[in-house]
Formats: sequence, C-alpha cells, structure tokens
Amino acid sequence: MPTLPTALDPAAPAYTDHRTATLTKLDALEEAHRQALAGGGEKYLARHHQRGKLLARERIELLLDPDTPFLELSPLAAWGSDYPVGASMVTGIGVVAGVECLITANDPTVRGGASNPWTLKKALRANQIAYENRLPCISLVESGGADLPSQKEIFIPGGALFRDITRLSAAGIPTIAVVFGNSTAGGAYVPGMSDHTVMIKDRSKVFLGGPPLVKMATGEESDDESLGGADMHARTSGLADHYAVDEHDALRQARRIVARLNWRKAHPDPDPATVAEPLYDPEELAGIVPGDLKTPFDPREVIARLVDASDFDEFKPLYGTSLVTGWATLHGYPVGILANAQGVLFSAESQKAAQFIQLANQRDIPLLFLHNTTGYMVGKEYEQGGIIKHGAMMINAVANSKVPHLSVLMGASYGAGHYGMCGRAYDPRFLFAWPTAKSAVMGPQQLAGVLSIVARASAAAKGQPYDDEADAGLRAMVEQQIESESLPMFLSGRLYDDGVIDPRDTRTVLGLCLSAIHTAPVEGVRGGFGVFRM
Repeated sequence: MPTLPTALDPAAPAYTDHRTATLTKLDALEEAHRQALAGGGEKYLARHHQRGKLLARERIELLLDPDTPFLELSPLAAWGSDYPVGASMVTGIGVVAGVECLITANDPTVRGGASNPWTLKKALRANQIAYENRLPCISLVESGGADLPSQKEIFIPGGALFRDITRLSAAGIPTIAVVFGNSTAGGAYVPGMSDHTVMIKDRSKVFLGGPPLVKMATGEESDDESLGGADMHARTSGLADHYAVDEHDALRQARRIVARLNWRKAHPDPDPATVAEPLYDPEELAGIVPGDLKTPFDPREVIARLVDASDFDEFKPLYGTSLVTGWATLHGYPVGILANAQGVLFSAESQKAAQFIQLANQRDIPLLFLHNTTGYMVGKEYEQGGIIKHGAMMINAVANSKVPHLSVLMGASYGAGHYGMCGRAYDPRFLFAWPTAKSAVMGPQQLAGVLSIVARASAAAKGQPYDDEADAGLRAMVEQQIESESLPMFLSGRLYDDGVIDPRDTRTVLGLCLSAIHTAPVEGVRGGFGVFRM
C-alpha cells in the first residue's frame, strides 16, 4: 500500500509561524460566522421567541435526524455588502428520516425574512446543488417576499426560483415546503409549486396579495385568515396538503413526508467500518500553508491528512512535478486528486492534468482539485513551447469532464490557473476555501506593477514626464484594493465559493459532499471532449 510519508515537523519554527497565521485568520472567520448566527440582532431574536416561534436554525435542528451533521452552505453570503451577513437565509445539507436533503430556511429576524439580492443568489445556488446531486429539497418558509427597496435587482432574476422548483419536480426530485408564517406575493409560489406543502394553524399566511393590497386593487375588505390562512387553504383552496397544529407538529409532518418518499441513492454508502482514518493528525493542517503564499509547500502533506489511511497512488510522479495527481479514497469514496505543488503550471503539468481527467472520466471517479497556483507560466520560452495550447487542453478537459468535481482553495488561485483547477465558473459540485486562500486575476503586486508599466509607457509615447511619486501612490492603492478583493471572506460574501472552512474540517466537509454527490449517478464522459490542440 503506497502510504504517503510526512516531513512535517510540528516543533519547527516555520510550522509554528504558519499555524499562528492560520489561527489568526480563523479568529476573523469565526467573528464573521457570529454575525451570520446573530441574524437580525438580539432585539429581533427575542421578539421572535416571545411570539412562540423557533429561529431558522432551531427549525433545521428539529427537522434533522438526531446527532447527524448539517453542512451549512454560503454562511457568509452578503459579507462586505450593505446587507446582513448570511443574507437572511440558511441553506445546507442534512439528513432527514435517513435521507440526505437540501434545506433552505428563511431567517424572519432579518427584515421579516425578506429577500435581498444576496438571498436570491444564495437560494439559486442551493437549488443548483439540489438539482445536480438529486437531493430532495425542503423549504422552511417565512418571508415577506422581496425586499422592496432592492426590487430592481430581485424581480427579473427572481423568477428563476420558481422555475427551479418546477424543474426539480420535473426531474423527479421531491420538493417540500413548510410554511411557518408569511409567504406572500412571489413567495406564495414556493408552497404553490412544491410537491408537498405543510401549513400551520393560525401561523401560516399564504396569499399573492395581503389585505392592504387587495383593498387597494379591488376595494374588497378581507382578513389574513380568510384570505390566506392555513385553515382556509386546508379546507377550501386545497393548497395545504398537511395541516399542523404548531411548529413542532409541522416539522414532524415534514419528516414523515420524507420518510414516505421511497427515496434511494444511486450509489450505496461505503461501510464506515471499512474506512481507515489518515495516519497523520488533521490538526496539523492548520500549520501547512505559509502566511506568505510565495513560499511553496508540498500538497502531499495535505493529501496525507485527508485521504483514507494516507494511501495515495501517484500518477506520473516524475513528470510535470509542479502538479501532483493520483488516486485515493476519502471516507470510502474513490477520488482522483489534482493538487498544485510549486504554484506555476507549465506545459507538462497541463498535459498531465488533461490525461488524468480523461482517465477519471473513463473510470467514473470524482475529481478533487486542491488549489495553490499563480497560473500558467509566461515568458518567451514558454509561449514558444505552446503554453497557450497546452493550458487550453487542461481547461478543455476540465470544462467537458462529466464526473463530479470538488474544489478546495488552500493558497493562491490566480489567473487562468483558477480556471484550469476548476474554479467557480467551471461548475464544481462544491467549492470551499481555506482562510489562507487568495484568488484574483493575478497577485496584487503583479497587477499594480502591470498598471504602472502601462502608464509609464503611455507617458513616454506622448513625450510626457512621468510622476514617480504619483505612481507609487497609485501602486499602493491598487495593491490594497486587489489584496482586499482577493481574500476568502470577500469572495465568499459574493458566493464565489460554498463556504470558508477550517482546514482541520476539510476531510469531514469533503466526506459529506461526496456522500451527497453519490445520491445521483456518477458517470464520466466517453469521448465528448473538445478538440485538443496538439
């Protein structure tokens, strides 16, 4: 068995420095997560409880099977924007009545659960995950609809939410709505389009237009209950399939609905008794990535702490050595791994990656991309050697691969290297970042330097003197801007990943993702790649 060795020394000063830098970033990450957990703040949390209502995460906890994990997705959505962190919605994957489900829950403590532009992006991403992985979708609904001041950013694209519900159903993926309070205007279509709808006595209010709007539009006088209450929908309109007496009863009924779905995974789960833990302590993952991403590190040290029994069969170990490729299992699931070693991707690495991706598709094996790349190599020698066509070959293979992809940004993920390693635009099933990661078109110093060179050349072409002092100020400003925009919390706030995770949790997170992925068939492409330029 090809067990990976380790050269990591937890007593070494370099390891201590790396770990300290990582833990500092994790402290900042924890503070951002606290903001998401705080919802609308103590005042609105207390008011919600005083009304006898459960919070969004409390509802999820009662819905899930006891002592099972919940993989929360996009918890930092809207970070760095004008909207609260978390975007007034909780999304994630959890086990309900023995079935892995995609769960969304409005947070009514944030502006009544109204949807802002980031709520929409977060919900659409959740629907995409449910569709690709064939996960039954449970919506815990309590929302006043669109956040009206931002309607211009919500109304047009927001229709995709209802399109998604119908497409999930058409694909045979169950959709379940549990209505805890208001579900008004466009929000009424969530229970209206779901396969199964649960409403709660004296709590659920589902209508296209509430009493004030009906009064304005038609002159008709009405009240919430007769217009859209649970009793009316259960007895008169027929919109409610299940009538609950309170929130706990509604969650119980939702669990019974899932239990009766006759839902089966496409692939059986591995027997946990046969899965061997890594030989090395995952705690050590906190000290592997240097604080300065210009300093290389060996990704085999990461792989050795992620895969079962630290067992890894490396593919082409002597060729294209700045990209590590090979086969392993993770929580019993087979994976092919591509991990950047020295940062730069050359022609050999690109060709090696393309062949490896083809092999994974032949064998129906999911791929895991571990990012630490500054991109494809530039320079006259490399351009003449065909770096463009070889890089294009790798990107072609990634773009047309049909096996599920998982991506983890450990360190740098710059330029076209981000694309070749299956960045967000290439639709990995899941993408996570470590707090040590950075991603942008290029590094801050390089980008600022390029702008400086172009400006200097422009001045020279016009015969004008160049202001070096102004240039230094411009470079500093650009470096600061690009640095802040390349940080993982900034990118996560824009939903360019599915969450920033503690490196020490990576094996668990990937295991949960692999389990979800295997709910749907895992099949590679046979042929079907674009033209490889040789």
